[in-house]
Amino acid sequence: RVDGPVKQEGDGRAPAGVFALTETFGYAEAADTGLPYIATNASVECVDDSASRYYNRVLARDSVAVDWTSHEEMRRRDDLYRLGVIVAHNAEAEPGGGSCIFLHVWRGPGSTPSGCTAMRSEAMDAVAAWLHGEARPVLVQLPQAEYARYRAAWMLP
Repeated sequence: RVDGPVKQEGDGRAPAGVFALTETFGYAEAADTGLPYIATNASVECVDDSASRYYNRVLARDSVAVDWTSHEEMRRRDDLYRLGVIVAHNAEAEPGGGSCIFLHVWRGPGSTPSGCTAMRSEAMDAVAAWLHGEARPVLVQLPQAEYARYRAAWMLP
């Protein structure tokens, strides 16, 4: 851990650190990816209610007893979640520690995601296809000073 702001639920900031990339998700029945894939439909949600036992989990609401009042719809009316990757931030589901952090499709110029990392659709396709579970992929997301500090030791680009 480093000194500085700590990610909190609803703060709109992306978390800093090293996070496992654990699963992919999207609107298609299957995807070109080497990670487990969740085909989303209208019942699939990511729970962002920190009082829920399902906090920070992606699941089908019709598969469990719903105990949450707030969630992120995983099947949106736009293409932002057409294909995405789950970032294992707050994997222990510490209440209030932040939830539903993804790599996903970027809305476009002038827009910023609320805590997630977004990219052009073509880049999202390439990232999903490149990821393989046996490689244990991670996302390294650091403030500039921390990046400079760890760049050589961690062999970062």
